[in-house]
Amino acid sequence: MKIALDPHMHRHLPLNELCRKAAELGYEYIEVSPRDDLLPWWVRPRAHKERIKEFKKALKDHGVQVASLLPMYRWASPHEDERQAAVSYWKEAIHLAVELGVDTMNSEFGRGPSPDRGHRSNCCGGHFTHEHSEAAWWRSIEELVPVFEKEGVTLNMEPHPEDWCETLHPAIDMLKTIGSKNVRFLYCAPHTFYFGDDMAKMIRDAGSLIAHVHVADTYNHRASSGLRYIINPPGAKVTIHQHMDMGQGEINWDVFFSSLAEVGFDGIVTACVFGWEDRADASGRFMRTEIQKYVDKYWKK
Repeated sequence: MKIALDPHMHRHLPLNELCRKAAELGYEYIEVSPRDDLLPWWVRPRAHKERIKEFKKALKDHGVQVASLLPMYRWASPHEDERQAAVSYWKEAIHLAVELGVDTMNSEFGRGPSPDRGHRSNCCGGHFTHEHSEAAWWRSIEELVPVFEKEGVTLNMEPHPEDWCETLHPAIDMLKTIGSKNVRFLYCAPHTFYFGDDMAKMIRDAGSLIAHVHVADTYNHRASSGLRYIINPPGAKVTIHQHMDMGQGEINWDVFFSSLAEVGFDGIVTACVFGWEDRADASGRFMRTEIQKYVDKYWKK
């Protein structure tokens, strides 16, 4: 099992300093999420040869490895020019993973086209529907899965609030339909209450397909008769989405980790807190220690 840090709250650090920081906080692995000098949001990777060389040296110098790369591209855009660009960026990102010696990538199903090309407040914009985005995503998957398989890279996918696929069971069904050992599922704990109420059952339903988890806490936005959060005016389109330190929300961590152990999980566990940049170091250290406690409790009996 690999316990990794998503260093989003440290993204201002250059890559060599990022490696030092991860080691300082107690991590042997990092999950490289979008950052402007390597994998920027929506556009082609900025990973030229000199930067890759420097990054590999820093990783070695500080005894840190990359557990996963997390790109975000518009591969579910119904606009064919955007979709084709996203597929080309994905191929570049896969080549970057191979160059870095990384065998795992993870991402989301996608939010459709650029907001500049939509005129309506939904994931897909304009006159497009969720079905248009799903069809576009399938076209992209059909092009990319053979590349993942050829290069020996695994893709771990998560449904995400605001995407055209937000919930667990449709995601599991689609990933199983692909039928590739190189495409697996990522269970993101802070999205649990978008998925449903029975976390143990949902983890059992995903079962051996789970290869990666994101760990952060959140409140149940649907609790207290739907009055946990009161949004004005009523009916406003608002997404409640939190990534807090463990223990600050309402995730039952004993249920989470014991359920993962029961289905035989042995993949990547990423500390994925975003909400505390003013105490990023303390958060990172706390999450590393807290995750280890549960790993020791349920996997080292």
